[in-house]
Amino acid sequence: MSQTQLPPSPGGLPSQAAGSATATGMLGEREVVRNTGKQAIVSFLESQTCYSVLRASGKVVVFDTRIPIQLAFYALVEHDMQAAPLWDPKRCQFVGILTVTDFIDVLRYYRETGADVLTLASRSIADILADEGILSTVLKKNPPRRYASVNGEGSGEDQHSSFLSVDADANLDRACHLLHDQTMDFLPVMLPSDMRVLATVTYTCVLEHLVSNFREQRRLFDDTIYDLGIGTYGEDVIVAYPHQTLHEVLHTLHLHGLSAVPVIDETTKKIRGVYSRSDITFLTKASDAEDAVSNLNLTLDVLMAQQRTDVTTPDALHTCSTRHTLQFVFEYFAQWKFNRLICVDEEERVVGVVSARDLVAYFL
Repeated sequence: MSQTQLPPSPGGLPSQAAGSATATGMLGEREVVRNTGKQAIVSFLESQTCYSVLRASGKVVVFDTRIPIQLAFYALVEHDMQAAPLWDPKRCQFVGILTVTDFIDVLRYYRETGADVLTLASRSIADILADEGILSTVLKKNPPRRYASVNGEGSGEDQHSSFLSVDADANLDRACHLLHDQTMDFLPVMLPSDMRVLATVTYTCVLEHLVSNFREQRRLFDDTIYDLGIGTYGEDVIVAYPHQTLHEVLHTLHLHGLSAVPVIDETTKKIRGVYSRSDITFLTKASDAEDAVSNLNLTLDVLMAQQRTDVTTPDALHTCSTRHTLQFVFEYFAQWKFNRLICVDEEERVVGVVSARDLVAYFL
């Protein structure tokens, strides 16, 4: 798989040779700089409205809950969208969000239960979301362990049974807190005057707006992402192996509330690629629903050989080291618009993962 790697960082760890008084002074200054950097970003987010992140040529797809879920999935793929709001005509209101990964998870349910997948073609979105067997298993929300108790209230908002949104004139800081505190991946932006959904905001959208419009002359972000605690490292990093089946990997991703996982070589432990939960490669190769369920038994090495290798896709493999600074990561994001960075050592072995969510959450 093609990948893009950040060049080595020129910076290093602070010398331990300095006296304790000097070291204490440096640590105090560093903390002041870090806090100043955080406040500068927060002030910027507070000054920007959600409307400012919307694309001029953006489009929104809204699904009536009465349409077949299979048709809704094909519509998402056709329009190259990851999620869409759900409208209940009986209640005359939005009731949730449907994502590409929801349909993939429903296929997992059919495989695990042995149910007749041919019936899926006639099941509506409302029917699926009323099925307690599906809601309590494959569609049950499992937030990432790192953010599982971020607000002390469990797993946050379940977007299959409720609709949480933000007004277009609300500031971005408010939107980021909703995404983070409720452990959401997609936040609908509403026009208050007529209750119309204008777009869905993600962490990547916020970062894209930030790196394009935030200006700061002071050097406030020269600490490394590792020193700042941005990302997941060491034994907490979940990995997958090429021999594992897609069903096994998707189950792991769902269990840990992850959107993607680095794939490593079993022998060398070197990075081989990254597999995203929303990857639909296995579906594009299927002729029907039965074939799609059968493809869940394919191994990652087979599927990764069929993936797009274009590094401009958000889920492409991008690597960095723990020595890269936050400033450098921002500049790199401005170029590639990635969803995550995989941190590797000198031997290309995985040591950490930094997601778009991790980068935004650092400032909240």
